[in-house]
Amino acid sequence: MPAPTKHGVQLGTSPGRHTAKRVLDMGTGTGIWAIDFADAYPGAEVIGVDLSAIQPELFEIDDLELDWEWNQPFDYIFNRSVAGSWSNFRSIIQKAYDNLEPGGYFEIQDLELPSYCDDGTVPPTAALYRWQNALVDASNEIGRPLNYAPSSLGDLRDVGFVEIRHRVFQWPFNSWPEDPKLKEIGRWNCANLDMGLEGFSLALMTRVKGWTRDAVEELCEEVKREVVDTRLHAYWKQHVIYARKPGGAPS
Repeated sequence: MPAPTKHGVQLGTSPGRHTAKRVLDMGTGTGIWAIDFADAYPGAEVIGVDLSAIQPELFEIDDLELDWEWNQPFDYIFNRSVAGSWSNFRSIIQKAYDNLEPGGYFEIQDLELPSYCDDGTVPPTAALYRWQNALVDASNEIGRPLNYAPSSLGDLRDVGFVEIRHRVFQWPFNSWPEDPKLKEIGRWNCANLDMGLEGFSLALMTRVKGWTRDAVEELCEEVKREVVDTRLHAYWKQHVIYARKPGGAPS
């Protein structure tokens, strides 16, 4: 069946999303994915969960690192852009496994830091690298690593998931690629960084690394100048992984 999309973008990659009746969006944030998924699949009950309430009453406040207390299992559990949130992602994988119906799917989507550059246009001394390295160091220091997604494959197998699929996509920092789709992704990523860079950075860099607010803001301004420079061919690797709990109907 054709995959429903929102603004031309698929809302997930796992085969189980088409038939899921009960869906959990982990770390829902603004709730945009949960809302879009519910619009695309009106037969599904979609629950978005986060630590704080941003959206209306149909979203739930909960700490997913504590015991999960839902009395009904899910068909599809979605985990996107929550890097730095988990102190023990293996335990999250176990909770997801335990709370899935047989045959249900768990999907992970997240970035790998620091970014990549294949043609040497981003020098090792770039503010872009200094910023990302500081974030990675700080997150590791507090035991909530940013780069949890690439290392989750073994844990998925150990917990009992099967049919594990792993794809890596390129996520450019601006519109430097020639490919039209990558160029569009780059524009969105550039806008996202321009609006959110300080928000991504301040807590880790001031509370953990001891930077002053002024120093963080100065570095962020340097990063923003580099991010909009299309001569710098930087990109993140976006890891997309899904796995199935054994049982249920064959996929």
